[in-house]
Amino acid sequence: MQHRGKTMAKQMLIDATRGKKTEMPPWLPYAGVHCAALIDQPADAFLKDPALLAKGVVHAARHYHADGIPLLFDLSVEAESLGCDATYWEDNVPSITTHPCEQKTPEEAGLSVPSAADGRWPTIFEAAKIAKPQLDELDCAMLGLLCGPLTLASHLAGPQIFTALLRRREFAHAVLAFAGEVGGRAARFYAEMGCDIIAIVDPVASQIRPQTFAEFVTPYCRPAIDAIHGAGLTSSFFICGNCNKVLEEVCKVDTHGFAIDEQMNMGYVRDMAYKYGKGFCGNLKLTTSLMLGMISPKEDALISLAAGGTTGYIFAPG
Repeated sequence: MQHRGKTMAKQMLIDATRGKKTEMPPWLPYAGVHCAALIDQPADAFLKDPALLAKGVVHAARHYHADGIPLLFDLSVEAESLGCDATYWEDNVPSITTHPCEQKTPEEAGLSVPSAADGRWPTIFEAAKIAKPQLDELDCAMLGLLCGPLTLASHLAGPQIFTALLRRREFAHAVLAFAGEVGGRAARFYAEMGCDIIAIVDPVASQIRPQTFAEFVTPYCRPAIDAIHGAGLTSSFFICGNCNKVLEEVCKVDTHGFAIDEQMNMGYVRDMAYKYGKGFCGNLKLTTSLMLGMISPKEDALISLAAGGTTGYIFAPG
């Protein structure tokens, strides 16, 4: 991907996320813990050290000529800051291993919305302080990615949250409402760090029915969206897997744009984005192209770029 040069790249990414026409599609790699590999560090050390975190993110942005890059892509941050235990790995993000709301609501479990001093938030704030001026020098947007309400609820209550959506609705609403408030706090943290775009990342939301999404996901994105828009920043909603059945509900979430996974047909995604005036982001295939090489990455990229066009489209991995 050709680098855009000074004063163009970051703004082009912001404009595309807001559904505007751009000169060409901006490029947004979700480097995540791959940033650690690029600087020869294990993921567990990388995620706990602000200097390493900043170094890896800036290196990835420069290495891939990125127009934007997440400060980190780790959906365990919020749960860990609430007291959930996490297992760390050398080559992946942490796994949440305890669920304080398996039998209790957040109030009954004594949970409260975290402060900037809880969990790894101090590390992330310090990393942002180091990385932000360097990314600005590269004209690369810094993204803050927060854990979406249903995914955070699954960390807090465990897998049973999905049956609770149907059988223990009052309990599910209590957990989701709390998760939404935590998301709002995380959004304010990322705004304070200087992020240009803040995304709500809710990968498991593709696994539910549209009506369930509208009841249990959409309203609990509101605190984060209000925090992002109140700060004058750009918002997005990231979802994983085959989300065909809920894509229209994703478009109804009040973010400026959304991002989808490799399984989705870009023509359908583009048309839905146009219908709702959204920016849309995707979807270089991680498995068949980048991992297995069954499809040429260049060919796969050209297919996505041709389908995406130059109105509200951001080229990115699934």
